[in-house]
Amino acid sequence: MRYVSLGLILFGFWLLLSGHYTTFLVMAGFMSAFLVVCFASYMQVVDREGFPIELYRGLLTYWPWLIVEIFKSALSVTKIILDPSLPISPNVFSLRSSQKTALGINVFANSVTLTPGTIAIRLDVNNVVVHALTKEGVADLKRGEMDARVTRLERGK
Repeated sequence: MRYVSLGLILFGFWLLLSGHYTTFLVMAGFMSAFLVVCFASYMQVVDREGFPIELYRGLLTYWPWLIVEIFKSALSVTKIILDPSLPISPNVFSLRSSQKTALGINVFANSVTLTPGTIAIRLDVNNVVVHALTKEGVADLKRGEMDARVTRLERGK
């Protein structure tokens, strides 16, 4: 099932980017997707970590939430930058994560880093060291909503 879904996603992405639907180009896209799946199979990278199809249902709710969080954080950081007094209070702190897999911990750390004003600087088992630009950023992460959402995503919900 992973190989079929990978091939369909690659072919669909190729069609989306191509924008041309002549028979030759559609067949070229199909063959390209097929060859990539064959190479990925040969390299043994189509596994739960390399292509986690279990997460797709959860990603449909996680990505929109993350995009909103990125936008809100970007506005907050923009306000700080535009303020002449530059009201920052940099902090480095340790944050417990409840994810059980390497994929989950990496998704959590990347989500922290994607959110403007925060960056994950070190990962340990169930522990992420984070640098935050403001105390509000620290409080927001310590509330644990991002951790809970990534844990739900990791479980495929």
